[in-house]
Amino acid sequence: MEKVKVDSERCIRCGACVAIAGNTFDFDEEGASTVINDEVTEEVRQAIDMCPVSAIEIVEEDEIKEEE
Repeated sequence: MEKVKVDSERCIRCGACVAIAGNTFDFDEEGASTVINDEVTEEVRQAIDMCPVSAIEIVEEDEIKEEE
C-alpha cells in the first residue's frame, strides 16, 4: 500500500504542501511539514510536483517500517 512521506530535514518550510493538501499535511512544532493523513490523493500528487526541494514522496508502506 502506498503512503505519503516527508523528509523533514530537506523541507524548507515553505507551506506549499499544506496549502495544496491541507487534509494530508500540517506543520510540526519546528515549522516543517508533517504527514497527518498518509492517503495518496490527487492533491498529494500536486503537492509533490510543487515542492521546491522534493521533500515529499510516495513510498510503499513496508519501506516506512524498515526505516523506523
